[in-house]
Amino acid sequence: MFRSLLPILLVVGAVYAQTASYSGCHSHGSIEYCFGPDGEETAMSTQATATATSVTASTTASADSSAITGCHNHGNDVYCIESDGSEVQVSLESTPTGELPAQYTGCHSHGGDRFCMDPDGNDVQILAEGESTSDSDSGDSESGESAGQNCHFHAGVEHCVGAGESEHSSEPSCGVQTRDYDMPLRIGTLFVILVTSALGVFLPMLLVKLPSQKINVMFSTVIKQFGTGVILSTAFVHLYTHANLMFTNNCLGELEYEGTTSAIVMAGILLSFLTEYIGHRILLARHGRHGATAAHTPDSETITENGHKTDAVQQPGAHTLAHLGHSHGPHDPTQPNTKLSVLVMEAGVIFHSILIGLTLVVAGDSFYKTLLVVIVFHQFFEGLALGARIAVLPGKVFPSKTIMATVFALITPIGMAIGMGVIHSFNGNERSTLLALGTLDALSAGILVWVGLVDMWARDWVIEGGELLNAPVGQVLTGGVSLIAGMVLMSLLGKWA
Repeated sequence: MFRSLLPILLVVGAVYAQTASYSGCHSHGSIEYCFGPDGEETAMSTQATATATSVTASTTASADSSAITGCHNHGNDVYCIESDGSEVQVSLESTPTGELPAQYTGCHSHGGDRFCMDPDGNDVQILAEGESTSDSDSGDSESGESAGQNCHFHAGVEHCVGAGESEHSSEPSCGVQTRDYDMPLRIGTLFVILVTSALGVFLPMLLVKLPSQKINVMFSTVIKQFGTGVILSTAFVHLYTHANLMFTNNCLGELEYEGTTSAIVMAGILLSFLTEYIGHRILLARHGRHGATAAHTPDSETITENGHKTDAVQQPGAHTLAHLGHSHGPHDPTQPNTKLSVLVMEAGVIFHSILIGLTLVVAGDSFYKTLLVVIVFHQFFEGLALGARIAVLPGKVFPSKTIMATVFALITPIGMAIGMGVIHSFNGNERSTLLALGTLDALSAGILVWVGLVDMWARDWVIEGGELLNAPVGQVLTGGVSLIAGMVLMSLLGKWA
């Protein structure tokens, strides 16, 4: 009887021994699969014919390779012991707070990485000595960055956002980055930017000379309100955002004051206000003295409705900032579009344009052509905004208006030339560079916020004497659509630059 049962017992024992050598068993439909000694999934039904000898050999191999034991802590890290006595690290997403499991079983491979299963059936990565997750994931992360990220440059600093962002991308290298730079292409595109900027800023000066008064008025409204939208979008979407990116860069470290960007923007607004306020006070004082002198001449007398002569001397305080919407003659310094206001606007644009040129040149070849197209449109729109305000200033086109427009046309190419001079040594991730660029961006944003909201938007639409305050409905609708179009188009460009 015993002899007849012995073969059966041997087979059962062999199958049992074989089954014991497998771990991580689970079902796919009605078939049970386990992880074998080599880490591959095996259908257990296909192993029933294995011999007792081979099963016994595989049991020993499985015990060596399919589990790690003796798990313990080194600080916050978890280490376990391999069958050969070597120590390996268990990569966990968070530090375990409870008791460590004695072992991890069901070890298997995914590509070139090794994983084991914890008591809850979750995979944990096993790292050999000296290996890190960034080493094992480098290939996957590179493909993820290219497939799921949007990377762009701000003054030589590459910013990547999107679902594909990898863990190590939050800790960038803060040294000088080695990139490919096609210098002949950059020299050629310098002249492209020069021509585009000049076309944008000089075009409004030419078109305001159109013979038809009605067409002239409508065109002026379109360009001016489109320019207002461009300036506001530049301030908020481009400059404010760029400054914040600089001040939150990991290479800069943690700033003690979290509101640094907003505080500098506010300083730019205050600086613009003081410049215009003090400037207008000086101009009004000079205008008042000239009026007082003229009051003692025969020319200062005017005829009232009753036929009586009266002095044309104005009462003190008659010229206040509240009356800046009125125009008192072609050379009156208190009319809406004063040279002082336009100069403040140009100062903010110039700071920004230097950085635009630098940004374009130090960007790597992989992004240069995309950024070039964006900057071309950016400079053209910004030139239209500035040129529209210069065009309506009193006086001849040459020399004053021409000089103001030429400065804008040249400033971005000058920034590009500076960038080409330092292209191989420029480090956009250096702390001092980040502070300087962030401060200039934030100050420029504050200046353009003041100019866009007060000197352009409010003065045209709601301040007494504004050209659209009592304008025909058709002109108002045209101006409103143009304003929104400027905001939308310039904000769209903010996705790439």
